[in-house]
Amino acid sequence: MTMDRAPRRLHVLRDHVSHHTGSAASIAALGTAGAAPPPFKKIFIANRGEIACRIHRAAKALGMETVGVYTREDAAGLHPKVVDKAIELAPGASPVAPYLDAAGIAEIAAREGCNAVHPGYGFLSENEEFAALCEKKGLKFVGPSPKTIDLFGDKTKAKEAAIRAKIPVLTGSPGLKTANEAVAYLKENPMQFPLLLKAAFGGGGRGQAIVHKEADFAKEFDKCSKEAEMSFGRPEVFVERFLAKAMHIEIQVLGDGRQCVHLFERDCSVQLRKQKVVEIAPARGMNPKLRERIGGAAVALCSSVGYQNAGTVEFLVEGELSDPNAGFYFLELNPRIQVEHTITEEITGVDLVQTQFRIAGGLSLSALGIEQNKLSFKGFAIQIRVGLLPG
Repeated sequence: MTMDRAPRRLHVLRDHVSHHTGSAASIAALGTAGAAPPPFKKIFIANRGEIACRIHRAAKALGMETVGVYTREDAAGLHPKVVDKAIELAPGASPVAPYLDAAGIAEIAAREGCNAVHPGYGFLSENEEFAALCEKKGLKFVGPSPKTIDLFGDKTKAKEAAIRAKIPVLTGSPGLKTANEAVAYLKENPMQFPLLLKAAFGGGGRGQAIVHKEADFAKEFDKCSKEAEMSFGRPEVFVERFLAKAMHIEIQVLGDGRQCVHLFERDCSVQLRKQKVVEIAPARGMNPKLRERIGGAAVALCSSVGYQNAGTVEFLVEGELSDPNAGFYFLELNPRIQVEHTITEEITGVDLVQTQFRIAGGLSLSALGIEQNKLSFKGFAIQIRVGLLPG
């Protein structure tokens, strides 16, 4: 089943989506390359919901056709109605399973004559096999290369890359598969409690726990390993030093494979059940010298791997943000656009999704007018996520 064009009653909803998720009218020209031709003729949106609408809006602002997909459960949602063409996916084992069918998604995109695939966030956005499959079918994957996605999908390999780029990291172990292996590692490499256990693959707080005393270590490791395997298909968990008092700061980056820039920070320190719930851009009270140091570290890491497209580099800051010499440590790099990208757009005036398309289409950051010394921010923007407590 397909849907071509949206009914007139959706015009108000279209306007609502454009207002809250960025549009050619609401985002400044920086990053849109002026009157440059569309980077692609037709693009495929491999996602659902708000981010699918956001990608569609950016694509239309650049003069591109859009094809989207939806499940039976999403048929009444907004994203199948705003895209130029919507295709219903075959039912899966769960409502979200069809969106994770890499081979099926790539096949539809190729069959529809699309030139590029934007994965959004979640689902297949960090699946290097999907990115490689798109390339094999002649579809440009709007994101980093499969090699880069693979590198940063393994948090222990990502830390090794950070060390090579001379960026501070927390003391920790490689990925460990069993509690016995982890206990043996600690005997050979003593670390002071409390310690943090964290899944080597995946994120979102799954496969993660703080261990306050040695007597609980093996039991907690076993729980984290099992949760990691259930959630991500990999049991590896690593151990690292736990910072009791720290700020969680993430840096928005853009790269074109040759040069990289940062678009300042977002403060995501307010969290609930290991999930970010409040994001503020820029971080309140951050010393400009500290901002320069952290932003520079993010750019150095991305430059060292020839990073291409949008990404977010996450750090823990130890001490006060007002201290220009505060210590900070690399956590991870998310090789995709993030949910909270819109607040960076609000303060910088750069349309990140349009820029993703332009970079994927072959334009450099310089050609887009995006240079570090030209970037600045104005005001503050806040994103708050609303969740329901269990029970």
